[in-house]
Amino acid sequence: MTAGLQTIIYPVKDIARAKALFSALLEVEPYADEPYYVGFKDAGQDVGLDPNGHAKGMTGPVPYWHVSDIRARLASLLETGAELLQDVQDVGGGRLIASVKDADGNLVGLLQDAAA
Repeated sequence: MTAGLQTIIYPVKDIARAKALFSALLEVEPYADEPYYVGFKDAGQDVGLDPNGHAKGMTGPVPYWHVSDIRARLASLLETGAELLQDVQDVGGGRLIASVKDADGNLVGLLQDAAA
């Protein structure tokens, strides 16, 4: 089971402009505001801006499915023929992410939060 799609990450070229746009859209200030990542929370959704996303192979926004066992879920996706884009990586505070590309070129992200 998953906890659903709760996070979407946008690759951006100009993080300052993207931050201004999403601040205006969501009418909230970012909870994370770093040169390498800007994050917003609104209506139960986490919206991230990644200035390094294009270099990681992101061709557009990537939805992240929240899962309880990221390594097992990633292995299952790879067994079905998905292509690994980003192996499991800790992005801070025990939050783990990974991403794959399906046979149609769609990007699928996985996210596991640290155990509470």
